[in-house]
Amino acid sequence: IVARFCSLNADGTIHAVPVWYSYLEGKFLVATPVASRKARNVRRNENVTLLIDDSETRGVWPKGIVVYGNAKLDTPDLELGEFTRLCEKYFPGDRAESYARGLLSLTRWVKIIVTPKHMASFDYRKDEAYKTATGE
Repeated sequence: IVARFCSLNADGTIHAVPVWYSYLEGKFLVATPVASRKARNVRRNENVTLLIDDSETRGVWPKGIVVYGNAKLDTPDLELGEFTRLCEKYFPGDRAESYARGLLSLTRWVKIIVTPKHMASFDYRKDEAYKTATGE
């Protein structure tokens, strides 16, 4: 599952992008290039939102979670082992390491750590009024 990472641009608009993530010890971890808009936005304003849902499943009403939180850039640069662990969620073992190694060869990467302030879950399949209105 890919999350959507939302941060605030300098002009007040929202920057929303798909990201790979992991969850560890009550925090969400996202890797990003040091010079990315995500990193610049987090440096300026720590308020972010993550949307994690299963909407990639066609023809099924989604369920998921919205995470409102504070984000911090974790320095120093992201190392191969940690980046590989994040990629393992999306690729099998050996492929995860080669993928991480390839991305690290392109630019410097850092980790964004999102500490949740509030989380809200949703599941449209459990909403009887919604199911009745849509014929589900």
